[in-house]
Amino acid sequence: MSQSSDLIQSAQRTVRLEAQAVQGLMAHIDADFVRACEMILASKGRVVVVGMGKSGHIGNKIAATLASTGTPAFFVHPAEASHGDMGMITREDVILALSNSGSTNEIVTLLPLIKRLGIQLISVTGNPQSPLAKAAEVNLNVQVEHEACPLNLAPTSSTTAALVMGDALAVALLEARGFTAEDFAFSHPGGALGRRLLLKVENVMHAGDELPQVQRGTLLKDALLEMSRKGLGMTAVLEADGKLAGIFTDGDLRRTLDRNIDVHSAVIDQVMTVHGKTARAEMLAAEALKIMEDNRINALVVVDAEDRPVGAFNLSDLLRAGVM
Repeated sequence: MSQSSDLIQSAQRTVRLEAQAVQGLMAHIDADFVRACEMILASKGRVVVVGMGKSGHIGNKIAATLASTGTPAFFVHPAEASHGDMGMITREDVILALSNSGSTNEIVTLLPLIKRLGIQLISVTGNPQSPLAKAAEVNLNVQVEHEACPLNLAPTSSTTAALVMGDALAVALLEARGFTAEDFAFSHPGGALGRRLLLKVENVMHAGDELPQVQRGTLLKDALLEMSRKGLGMTAVLEADGKLAGIFTDGDLRRTLDRNIDVHSAVIDQVMTVHGKTARAEMLAAEALKIMEDNRINALVVVDAEDRPVGAFNLSDLLRAGVM
């Protein structure tokens, strides 16, 4: 029991110290932070993130976050930069260099070349008086009072602070650029989020000969045959002018049978849902899904600007498309 208590106390102390480190960043979101944002926004190149060791791992994540939120960025290992990878960096780029001490040898070695090429430099350090901070056009101060490591040695609070500063930078730039959810989706086309934000109703609906449809006055038995042929569990019902009159679904059929209506003699007009909920082809599939969830329905008719059916789809179509 004593060991369990010690483990819990250790973990809680770590969380508390790292939370304090993050809270301490509030004082450092200042004019220097604004200058860093302005430099990146004005740049015609990319943000090149560099960092060694644990700072390198944090730098990799910051570069990925920047790139996925509208700021072209990539990570370069500073040791590799000294052996050829410096050629990946252009004069139009901005270098974002992470080093808690501000004196990491592999990064300091690059400073004369960075200055000679006239590349703008933003440092992220815990020591504003360090060689890296002094060489930079602007320094983002991520100084922490204590590492969460009880020896005050292993990078813990400091790397958390650097990561959060990177997130703050990425989000501030995102908002300054007017980056939208659709823009985000284009950076994540392979993920579930990308599918939800990019896929439109027209990409999942059944159209043309695949659209189940019957005219007003059609016998219910014939409407059921149309539903069976098209396999969507529903059919649109059309007015004489081609506009949507209603919809008939598997759910309507169950309710019809409960009312003891003769399916051989009944007309579709007697049992259909008048008009019903609809979608538009240009609507996001995720929006259509919300309509279905809010109204507890399994299928939607897609109509054009004149309320004429142009397609239909059901929950199974959205499931196959990865929208849900």
